[in-house]
Amino acid sequence: MFKNEANQVRAGWMIFLAFVSMFIAQQIFSMPGGILLAIVDFPFVDGNFNMDIIAAFDRHPWIFVLTQGGATVGGMLATILLWRFVNKGTLKELGFRGSLKDLSFGLLLGAVSIAVIFFILLATGNVTMLNSLAKPEFSVYSLSFLVMFILVGFSEEIFFRGYVMSTMESRGNPKWLIYVVSAVVFSLAHGMNPNVSVLGLVNIALVGILFAYMFDATKSLWLPIGYHITWNYFQGNVFGFAVSGLTPHGIYTLSVENGNEWLTGGAFGLEGGLLATLLIILGYFATKVYVNMKAA
Repeated sequence: MFKNEANQVRAGWMIFLAFVSMFIAQQIFSMPGGILLAIVDFPFVDGNFNMDIIAAFDRHPWIFVLTQGGATVGGMLATILLWRFVNKGTLKELGFRGSLKDLSFGLLLGAVSIAVIFFILLATGNVTMLNSLAKPEFSVYSLSFLVMFILVGFSEEIFFRGYVMSTMESRGNPKWLIYVVSAVVFSLAHGMNPNVSVLGLVNIALVGILFAYMFDATKSLWLPIGYHITWNYFQGNVFGFAVSGLTPHGIYTLSVENGNEWLTGGAFGLEGGLLATLLIILGYFATKVYVNMKAA
């Protein structure tokens, strides 16, 4: 039950152990930010000691980064320590290898993908801009959330691609199963996000498959890390869409109220729309062209 024919602990148990360890580490490392938020906002807004956590974090973006960023750092440390001392692997074997050109291409591809969706929605009247393209409104969120999304990109790719896929591969699992498990676990981890939708979870699973392909095709985490960072950042902090249901703080302010929710994703953000489905699929072909050009 616990071990395979090669007397190795089965991949499912290893992934479960890593997921639980990561979750516990995230809670511990987020505590300083949570305590600081309670102190700074005490006795909260209306004096009745009922805290709206999301609103409180919106008032204190750097405390949000301390809390969420602390959680991601804790998750990364737990994953890396398990990989090093339980899986007996190196950082190189986890996926930190290859050229940093992969990171650059990932950053570019993620940013372009979101920009394409935005301009299609703008051209078709599915979003309304409340400030013009010539007048971006930078704020503390522009920097604080950049820090956060960099940490999120590293943390989630280290676990869902680096740890999950490498652990399954070392146990001899077929490639299709490795892709599917990595993507499904990635999607389910977003299942409790605000305003979650079925299409949103499907798209997160699809982008999980794209990330898995990027990792497999380059044998490196750099490409999916880059794509992950700019996909989130440009979605929420440049163009002002919700990111997997989380509050947007873009340099542009948008309204999607009059748009087609099947295209805009509504309150969940672009990941809940069909245009995201299309761009995720196109991301696969862009990655394939990039990999072939590197090999030529």
